[in-house]
Amino acid sequence: MKRILLLVEGQTEERFVKTLLAPHFQERNAAVVPTILVTKFVKDGPNFKGGVSSYSRFRADLRRLLHDSGALVSTILDYYGLPADFPGMTTRPNAAPRARVDHVERRIHEELGSPNNFIPFLALHEFEAWLFASPDELPRTMIQPDRHAAFAAICDSVDTPEHINEGVWSAPSKRIHTIFPSYRKLLHGPPTAERIGLASIRAQCPHFDSWLHRLEAFAA
Repeated sequence: MKRILLLVEGQTEERFVKTLLAPHFQERNAAVVPTILVTKFVKDGPNFKGGVSSYSRFRADLRRLLHDSGALVSTILDYYGLPADFPGMTTRPNAAPRARVDHVERRIHEELGSPNNFIPFLALHEFEAWLFASPDELPRTMIQPDRHAAFAAICDSVDTPEHINEGVWSAPSKRIHTIFPSYRKLLHGPPTAERIGLASIRAQCPHFDSWLHRLEAFAA
């Protein structure tokens, strides 16, 4: 069985991998294994995990996975809020979101020496964007059907969920919190994504879909 090792930003992404991606790839005879980023090593005691603190920390974690030469290595990190010291962040083109994230992913790959078994992936613009792939499921998860119209209006206002931007007050998670103040990423995010389903998320999010196609090509 082929193996795909995913370095993920936190527990939410880990759960997303286990509930949606792992079953999808198991059907293709590939095992998907998530690893949460370590933000700080502690000499005596557990390490801190979750979040992207710096490129150097990310690079160290990633290199440990890349030593496993028999596996494909990839990532699930939020493009929104990515530290400025990541390769390509200061040289992003003044272009559409997809072109900007493609640039950063390409520069990360190059900085690491362009390893053949590595496919960097940054979620446009963050995990919560995928929850906008359906106007119905998040209001159901939150048990707040009265907020459905406000949430659906955002879904209808953009070409794709991946166009919901990186503004400090208008990123996907910020818009969700405006409508659903009690939203908690780990508690509500993965169940909503599971209800939406991988097929619908792929249909609405072309950057995400393109990444999955590359993983599927490896698994084939």
